[in-house]
Amino acid sequence: MDETDILKERKERILAYMESEGYVPIKRRDMRAMLSVPQEDREKFENLINELIAEGRVFETKKGKLASPKDLQMATGTFIGHARGFGFVTPDAGGEDIFIPASETMGAMQKDRVLYKVLHKAEKGKKADGVIVRILERGQQRIVGTFEAGSKGYGFVVADDKKIAKDIFISRENTKGAVTGHKVVVEITDYGEDRRNPEGKVIEILGHINDPGVDILSVIRRYELAVEFPEEVYAEIEHLGTEVAEADKKGREDLRDLLTITIDGADAKDLDDAVSLKRLGNGNFELGVHIADVSHYVRENTALDKEAYARGTSVYLVDRVIPMLPHKLSNGICSLNAGTDRLALSCIMELDDQGNVLDHKIAETVIHVDRRMTYTAVNAIVTDGDETVMAEYEGFVPMFMLMKEVSDILREKRKKRGAIDFDFPESKIILDAQGKPLEIKPYERNAATKIIEDFMLAANETVAEDYFWQSLPFLYRTHDNPDPEKMKQLGTFIHNFGYFIRLQQGEIHPKELQKLLDKIEGTPEEVLLSRLTLRSMKQAKYTTLCSGHFGLAARYYTHFTSPIRRYPDLQIHRIIKESLKGGLGDKRAGHYEAILPGVAMQTSALERRAEEAERETDKLKKCEYMSRFIGQEFDGVISGVTNWGLYVELPNTVEGLVRISELRDDYYIFDEQHYELVGEMTRKTFKLGQPIRVQVASTDRLLRTVDFILPRDWDRSAGKGASV
Repeated sequence: MDETDILKERKERILAYMESEGYVPIKRRDMRAMLSVPQEDREKFENLINELIAEGRVFETKKGKLASPKDLQMATGTFIGHARGFGFVTPDAGGEDIFIPASETMGAMQKDRVLYKVLHKAEKGKKADGVIVRILERGQQRIVGTFEAGSKGYGFVVADDKKIAKDIFISRENTKGAVTGHKVVVEITDYGEDRRNPEGKVIEILGHINDPGVDILSVIRRYELAVEFPEEVYAEIEHLGTEVAEADKKGREDLRDLLTITIDGADAKDLDDAVSLKRLGNGNFELGVHIADVSHYVRENTALDKEAYARGTSVYLVDRVIPMLPHKLSNGICSLNAGTDRLALSCIMELDDQGNVLDHKIAETVIHVDRRMTYTAVNAIVTDGDETVMAEYEGFVPMFMLMKEVSDILREKRKKRGAIDFDFPESKIILDAQGKPLEIKPYERNAATKIIEDFMLAANETVAEDYFWQSLPFLYRTHDNPDPEKMKQLGTFIHNFGYFIRLQQGEIHPKELQKLLDKIEGTPEEVLLSRLTLRSMKQAKYTTLCSGHFGLAARYYTHFTSPIRRYPDLQIHRIIKESLKGGLGDKRAGHYEAILPGVAMQTSALERRAEEAERETDKLKKCEYMSRFIGQEFDGVISGVTNWGLYVELPNTVEGLVRISELRDDYYIFDEQHYELVGEMTRKTFKLGQPIRVQVASTDRLLRTVDFILPRDWDRSAGKGASV
C-alpha cells in the first residue's frame, strides 16, 4: 500500500468514527485519544484533520469541536453569483439550488466551492435558502474585464462575468499601464471579505474595448480556451503526411468502390462523417455511416491525446473555430475529403421499411468519398427539385432521393416512440474581415440537415445497443428523466394557456411533451412554451451507465459520429477497435473502468463551457450589430412578458427588452395567469405572439443587451417597420 492509500485509509477511519452512532463533537486532543493516535503521528493526524476540513468533510465549531457537516445540516456545493450580490449554491449531491442572500455569502465568488447550511426548506414554489459557512476552494484565480482608472493611479476592473458582483481593486503598481477602456486579464491576489472588494494585478492587456477582435479574445480568455497547441503536440504530428499510408490500409475492409458522400455546411473543413445508401435485393436498405478513424492517429497517452482530453471538444465561436485537434489532423489526414482514401470506422446497418435495424456490422474500413455535398445543394435536389442542381449531380440524385425516403422513415419511427423534436431557429451571423457583423439571419434546418441528423442518430443508437449488450466498459450519452417537481410546475404554467400534460405518479413520458409541442406549433405562445419546456428538462451528459436518453425516447444512446471534434467519440472508438481485434482482456477492461468516469465528468463540463462561450460571442455580435440601428424602427413579435417589461424578437432572431417604465401611456400591471401586461385605464394589453413595432433605443456591450422602446404610434404601426 503506497503513501496515498495509507492517508486515504486514515481519513476514512476518522470519518467512520465521526459518523458512528452515538458520536458527539469532541476536540482534536480527545479524538486523538479515542483513535489511539501515537505521539509520533500527532503532526500527521493534525494534517489529516486540516485536509478534511478544507475538503468540507469535517467542520470545526467555534469551540474547537470536530463535527460531521451532515449532523449540522451542512453540505458542499458550488456558488453561482448574481450581479446584485446574492447567489445560489448548486449542491454537490444534486437537487435544487439553494438561495443565498447577499448578507450571507461570506464573500463567496462565482464558481467557489463552499460549505453551506440550509436555514429554510423549499415550500410553495419558493426556493430553499441558506448561508455560506466556509469557502472551501476558490473557483476562479483569473478574471477578464474592463479597466477603469482612478484619480490617483489605481484602478478597478469590472468583470465581464456579471455574476461577479464586486469590482476588483488594482493598486497603482499592478495596473501594467492599463488605461480606461482596456480589456484586461486580472489575477486575484486577495479575495477580500463581505465589505471589501477583491484585489488583483493586471497580467495581460488584450487591447481597447473598441479594437477589432478584442471582444472575442476577451471571451476566449474568460473561458480559458486554449488557442495554440503545445510544441510537443506539433512535434508528434510532424511526420504525418496528407495521404493515408498503404501499410495503414492493410487488414481493413475495403469500401472504396461504395458510392459515398459527405453532406456538410459550405464552410465546413473538418469532415468527420460520410454516408452511403443503397436498396438491397430483398427490398431493405443498407445504410452506411462512415466515421473518420481519428484514434488511428491520436494514440492513448500521447501529448496529442492529453491535449485533446484537456480541450474536450472543438469550440465554434462566431468568428473562428478553436479545434480539439490541430488542423493537420482535423482538416487534413482525418478529414473525409472527397477524392482521397481515408481510414474510417463504419457502422453498416440493414433497415426495413419501418426503420428497424435488422442487422448491422461495425468494422475498420478504407473509404473513398466520391463527392463533397453541401446542405444547400442536397436540399435543392430533394425538396425543390432544382433542375440545374440535379443536372450537376446527376449520378447522385437517385441516392439523394432514397436518402430523403429513409430519413423520413427514421424520423417517423422516432416520432411514434415519443422522441421530442425542438426546432429553434439558430442564428447565422455574417462578419466582415475586421469581425464586424454585416448580417444576422435565422439558420433553419432543412431536409438535408435532417438526413444527416437522422443517419447519425441511427448509428449512435445502434453502436450504443451493441456495446451495452457486450457488457464492456463504455461511454454513453444520457438524458435523465425530468424532475417531477419541475414537470408539475410546467403543467401549472401551461394550464394558463389552455394546455395540459399528463403525469403518471409524478413521471412523464417524452411523448407527452412532443404532443404539447405539436399543439402549440404556430401559436403566439409557441416560442415561450417551447423554451420553457426545454428549460424544465435536465441537461444531457456523458456517463458510464446506459440509463437512456429521455429527449430521444431512446433506451440506448452514445456519441460515435464526431471524433474530430468530441473527445468521448474518440475514446469509444478506441474501445470499439480493441474489441474488434480480439476483445478486451481483464487488464484493458479494468483500465477503461478506471478512467471512463473521469472522462465522462470532464467532457460533460467542457461541453457546457464551450456552449456558454459560443452563446456569449453570439450575444456580443448581435448587440454590436443592433448598435448601428439606434433610433430605427423594426417589426417584431412579443416573445416574453414579465413584470419588468416585454421581450420582443425580431425576424433575424435578435431579442430586446421594452422596459415597463417605457410604457408611458398607462399604468401596466402584469397578469400572471394570462401572461399579459394590461393597462389599468385603457385596458390595452400586450401578450405573447403579438406583432409589434419597436424602436432601437440603446445597446450595452458589457451586459450584451438590446433595449427597445415603442414608437409614439405603436398601436397603429405594426407591419410598417424596416427589415433587419
